[in-house]
Amino acid sequence: MRAADFGPALPAGLRDRVLAASMRARAAGFPEPPVPRISPVEAFSRAADAFYGMLRVLRDDEWATPALRDLDVQGLVGHLTGVEEDVQRCLAGDPDVAAASHVESTQPAAARQAGRTPAQTRTEWRLAVDRTIELVAMAGDQGAVVAVYGMQLPVDTLLVVRAFELWVHENDIRKAVALPPSVPDASTLRLMTELAVSLLPEAAARTGLTQPASVHLVLTGPGGGTWDIQIGQDPPATATGIVTDAVSFCRLAANRVTPASLDAHITGDPARAAAILAAAAALALD
Repeated sequence: MRAADFGPALPAGLRDRVLAASMRARAAGFPEPPVPRISPVEAFSRAADAFYGMLRVLRDDEWATPALRDLDVQGLVGHLTGVEEDVQRCLAGDPDVAAASHVESTQPAAARQAGRTPAQTRTEWRLAVDRTIELVAMAGDQGAVVAVYGMQLPVDTLLVVRAFELWVHENDIRKAVALPPSVPDASTLRLMTELAVSLLPEAAARTGLTQPASVHLVLTGPGGGTWDIQIGQDPPATATGIVTDAVSFCRLAANRVTPASLDAHITGDPARAAAILAAAAALALD
């Protein structure tokens, strides 16, 4: 079959112009039908259940598989137990965890898993998560500001951060033992994308992105949405447009994919878009 059989060739650049026009027409907001709203504590509970379900299917020998930094799977689960212990301390108002290092503070919990069975490590982590949920319920006011790992944030925001971390490390383990990756349910993912987007201006400042920017960010798929974000003082009227999948953007915010490898459609200044995406990747705590 000849090319002529398909009719006249499309004008050069038509696809990019259509995508750019479509993005400009997409106002800030969330897709229809709306994703059901859940509370941050419910999102954390769902992420914990997903993580626990994954741990229960691992063979005992897989717990010794290298997973992250110098930690094997068992050590990484121990790290997460240490995070729960620090969260519980911050909920109690312990000032020592306010500026603690996320990695150094949890290292003793990771190290003490040596010599334990996988079942013991798994049970210790599950009990620690359940204790965190219990303390949050007892506290009542999830809008109260707490301090941990150099962050000051409301309890409900901290719970979304924790749900995000559990999903990220679940996938670290899945990758290490050759299990397929997981995707958060749409309601949890919506809270995660909202959190990552809200932190983007702060991340830009932290990474030295001093040039003001106006960003039109479209995250596609369930749990996504559209945001107009202003970075710096007096950002330009012309926005830099970024369209990408919501789950991929969360993986970028977790520093599990690079800006260069992200499947994104960019309009406007590509160098500025690259700097904005690099700022998103700097959000990760690990």
